[in-house]
Amino acid sequence: MSWRDFWNGEHAIYVSDRHKALHYRRIAQDIAAAVPSKDASVLDVGCGEALSADLVAAASGRLILCEAAPTVREKLRARFGRLANLSVVSPEEVEALPDDSLDLVVANSLIQYLSEDELKRALSTWLAKLKPGGELILADVIPPDLSALTDATELLGFAWRGGFLVAALGGLVRTVFSDYRKLRAQYGLSTYGAVGITALIEAAGFTGVTRITNFGHNPHRMAFAARKPLAAEVPTR
Repeated sequence: MSWRDFWNGEHAIYVSDRHKALHYRRIAQDIAAAVPSKDASVLDVGCGEALSADLVAAASGRLILCEAAPTVREKLRARFGRLANLSVVSPEEVEALPDDSLDLVVANSLIQYLSEDELKRALSTWLAKLKPGGELILADVIPPDLSALTDATELLGFAWRGGFLVAALGGLVRTVFSDYRKLRAQYGLSTYGAVGITALIEAAGFTGVTRITNFGHNPHRMAFAARKPLAAEVPTR
């Protein structure tokens, strides 16, 4: 089983329906707050079920949800098919988007599932698709020294505030025996220090890499914003 297979099938990564709903609502609010204008074209890469994507669509001129798992794409189309300014695409379809067409690309809680080479290819694609001056946000980046205990503590805090603490306690126990835990042990998760991820983003051609507040409930994970250079900023050789 690969990570794509995991997300394409049934899983219990969320401890309850309330957890899932609150998680996606928080992420949607964070993304919507980052949309630069009401007519902006936005790409949310690795969006998952994106239960509250309508909030982002309402803040955008065009919202493109990109998800690798076919079953999740089907759910997204069924949920949001009525929204004229929202479309659902595969990673391969992102490649076919016109260059210089996007104002914002968001990859939240995604790059931990990519190898470094896959991330480099993705950064190159995102750079090409962004308009000059357009923004890239990488959020929920896992630092190498972040412990599972810290992640669990943050989840319990989120659960306490959100009213699903009992479900969260049971969910943490189930995770020990879950496919997610087995996959994480087999494949690991990609982690990056601030210096390392900044260097990768800059090497891809982005400029102005800045550490920003993380999306979601876990402040111990990191987020970074960067921009595609304007034509006048691109160095000549």
